[in-house]
Formats: sequence, structure tokens, C-alpha cells
Amino acid sequence: MDACREKPSITISELAGLIGISERSVQRNIQNLQKDGLLRRIGGRKEGRWEVME
Repeated sequence: MDACREKPSITISELAGLIGISERSVQRNIQNLQKDGLLRRIGGRKEGRWEVME
């Protein structure tokens, strides 16, 4: 979530490389965070950004 705060336009591939886990694991974690209301995607896949909910 810190990476999403620092760079809202970060991609799943970049997150996977930064954290050292697979892209699929990043996707699962993001889905859980979104379901819990902690992370939100604004915009589309190409031009979107992440918003960390406080």
C-alpha cells in the first residue's frame, strides 16, 4: 500500500517486482484490499491510478 501511496499509477507488474512475488499474488492481494475497502482503482487499466483509503 505504501508503493500505491508513493506512485498511484504503479502497475501490477511493477508491484510484483518490488515486493518479490508473482503478479497473480499481487492481483489476489489487491482484490482482498479492495473488498475490505482499503484500496480503490480510479480510471481504467491504462490511465488509472490507485487510491489508498484511510
